[in-house]
Amino acid sequence: MKKPVRKTMLIAASIALTAALTGCGDTAGPTQQQGSGQAKDKKETVTLTMEYNWSTPNVDNTLYKERIQKFLEQNPDIKIEAQDIPSAQYRTKLRTEAAGNSMPDMFVLFPSVEMEPYIAADVLMPIDEIMDNWKNILPPQALAGYNVNGKQYAIPTKMTFVDIIYYHKDMLAKVGYNEFPKTYSDFLELVKKLKASGVTPLAIGNKNRWPMQSTFMSAVEDRITGSDFLPKVNKGEAKFTDPDYVKALNVVSDLVKLDAFNSDINTMDEVQQQDYFLQKKAAMTMTSSTIDTKFRSGNSDKAAADNIGIALFPAIEGGKGDPTKSAGVIQYGIGLSKSLSGAKKEAALKFLKYFYAPELYQNLMSKGIVVPAKVDAPADTNPYLKEMLKLTQNGSALVFDSVMQPAVKDALENGIQAIITKQKTAEQIAKEMQDAVDKGKK
Repeated sequence: MKKPVRKTMLIAASIALTAALTGCGDTAGPTQQQGSGQAKDKKETVTLTMEYNWSTPNVDNTLYKERIQKFLEQNPDIKIEAQDIPSAQYRTKLRTEAAGNSMPDMFVLFPSVEMEPYIAADVLMPIDEIMDNWKNILPPQALAGYNVNGKQYAIPTKMTFVDIIYYHKDMLAKVGYNEFPKTYSDFLELVKKLKASGVTPLAIGNKNRWPMQSTFMSAVEDRITGSDFLPKVNKGEAKFTDPDYVKALNVVSDLVKLDAFNSDINTMDEVQQQDYFLQKKAAMTMTSSTIDTKFRSGNSDKAAADNIGIALFPAIEGGKGDPTKSAGVIQYGIGLSKSLSGAKKEAALKFLKYFYAPELYQNLMSKGIVVPAKVDAPADTNPYLKEMLKLTQNGSALVFDSVMQPAVKDALENGIQAIITKQKTAEQIAKEMQDAVDKGKK
């Protein structure tokens, strides 16, 4: 992996997109999508299997599925049998298929450390032979997360900043805050005042465990430990039992003691969390930038959308991190099985070239989604996108599950749920996380 390159990816992509703008979780089940009409040349139909985790009703998921359907309509000799798998089960299913050498033909692939099991199993097909297709729109920094040992394995669709705090401006103003707190101590005072006013201060849906790990801890740990801490843990130069990381875990304890979270945090999922916030049952929520469409850019109630502000987790006193950084990662590259050959390989490569065309990135931008591509911003680019870009322009904080091994991720996810239910302490969870690191190196 080229970690130093990856750290610059988010800044470079945001700068590229800013220039373009100024220049102009779920249910799952197998489904089938097939092109309409009859092939005029009567080609034999090529069938490709595909797996993705686009079950949640996010606007980008809808765009991806629509784009697949358009491809099939234009290519009646190609058939795609797609299985839509909830995010909570997707990674485990794909890793199991890799271990058993039973990969689907095409599949959503996550970048950086998450690619390691598939590289080790030798199940991925490099796509270097078609990379010239994107040489003018995707900079190397945007591709780095899917590049291993000089070989490119996928193309990203979007940039996701996982740690965005959304808040109702009027609810904060009611307790004396006309702008979001700049420091953690002031944030805690806000939480106390909101709780006293009779509302839930911060809503999070942690039923599937990843939101507190990926969204909350990616931000908090970076504020306290700095962006070099997680790579140092992987190198054996730092430990999760170090005081700084224990302090980061104790932020969860701080908020639990203040009753800051919704009482059903461990049983509410991320979609329910969004509705809970929109219904103003909570003053704040913390989630990914992808949800901006539902909250603001796609909200039919303009007054309600304008009343929703965005912020990053505030600076934590004594912390080593930069509070202007947002934790971000590229997403939704589609990988190909190494077993593809002949007509199936040709069809899969044709699909990738169609799917990742400039039109996709422009459609995403029009919905307020941050993209890593250098394309002209469409006339209907959502105005909220500029605000998101400004907020995340210094974004290079690491997302926990894009850096740490699955066993360590599981230890943190289980541990946070235990801290929330007051069954374990931050010190105990830190030790369990470090034990998982040490076991993985044996």
